[in-house]
Amino acid sequence: MLSPSIKLRLGRSISSRVVPSLQSFPHTQRYYSDRPPTGSFATTPTHPSSSSSSSPSSHETHRMGAGEGRARSVGGAGAGGDRVGRTTHFGFKDIREEEKETLVGSVFSSVASSYDVMNDAMSLGIHRLWKDHFVSKLDPRGGINILDVAGGTGDIALRMLDHARLKHYDRETKVTILDINPNMLSQGQKRMKQTMYWNTPQLSFQLGNAEMLGTPIEVPPQFSSPSIAPNSKKPYLPPLESKPIESESVDLYTIAFGIRNCTHIDKVLEEAYRVLKPGGVFACLEFGKVSVPLLAELYKQYSFNLIPTLGQLLAGDRDSYQYLIESIERFPTQPEFARMISRAGFHLPNSQVARDLGLPSFPKGSATRGDEDVDGAWEDLTLGIASIWTGIKL
Repeated sequence: MLSPSIKLRLGRSISSRVVPSLQSFPHTQRYYSDRPPTGSFATTPTHPSSSSSSSPSSHETHRMGAGEGRARSVGGAGAGGDRVGRTTHFGFKDIREEEKETLVGSVFSSVASSYDVMNDAMSLGIHRLWKDHFVSKLDPRGGINILDVAGGTGDIALRMLDHARLKHYDRETKVTILDINPNMLSQGQKRMKQTMYWNTPQLSFQLGNAEMLGTPIEVPPQFSSPSIAPNSKKPYLPPLESKPIESESVDLYTIAFGIRNCTHIDKVLEEAYRVLKPGGVFACLEFGKVSVPLLAELYKQYSFNLIPTLGQLLAGDRDSYQYLIESIERFPTQPEFARMISRAGFHLPNSQVARDLGLPSFPKGSATRGDEDVDGAWEDLTLGIASIWTGIKL
């Protein structure tokens, strides 16, 4: 529960339409998020000195300061450079980095039509409650601009728009659903076409790569100019498009059960930081590591022995489900991923800076010995089967 003072600050930051951030960052010329979805700016955050022309810019100094002083270069791992010949993982297999995008794409093309069934199998149906809690925690409202990455089927986007409308009488908040897989986006179009948000300014679909949001990708011919014959049983879906996501154009960046499938997670986080406005929030919902040893072993046995079999029975696809389970095992632990978010420049909810800005904190006590620096930086759901991480950009 948020304290009354935090609730009051949150309400004022959304409803008053005041832009305190423009006064808080006098040395930086850019557009600030005047309606951060989960927090409000303090009126007088400290500013780094700009006395030396060789020192980093105000923006970059804040970025390097995130995460208790962990300095990093803007490029960093995953920001470019020569990756030819490098290897990564595809489940438990080691493959060349350039192969992963195609292999992951084939998995999600295969499971697109049975995606909800897949999530039901992998979470025992609890993923619906996790997503509801995720959206409720973020509490989107106030006409903000949301980018939902890897959001192809639209289940997070629909919850966002419904929450804003039903809780806050908000029909101005906008969601862009971005996914690298056109088959997943087509499923989302079908779902959203049945809602009141279809063909309104509140909703758009975009084909794009989470690691390169500023670069359009090629739209396959069958999705760029679809033609439906008269009386066809197939629904008419408009052509997909791919456009660059501009820097500092997004108030809230969400990614649910998608980031573990990306080749370079660090690059995804850097792109999230780039497209968010100062004051914008990054939020991730993903499978985590179960915190209770006995339950962890039981869940692992269920995952590896039953879920691929269910995939074969329900969708005729054992291999895709096997990969998805293995990808969970290869994803970083909750503390490791929290540190990755911090290294990308975000302030974690357990930091004093984030608390001063009104970003709701998570309960402490989940971290084990050696991870005290990120204690309270994430929230475990169902004993860690899934987790939520957030970060705020200055």
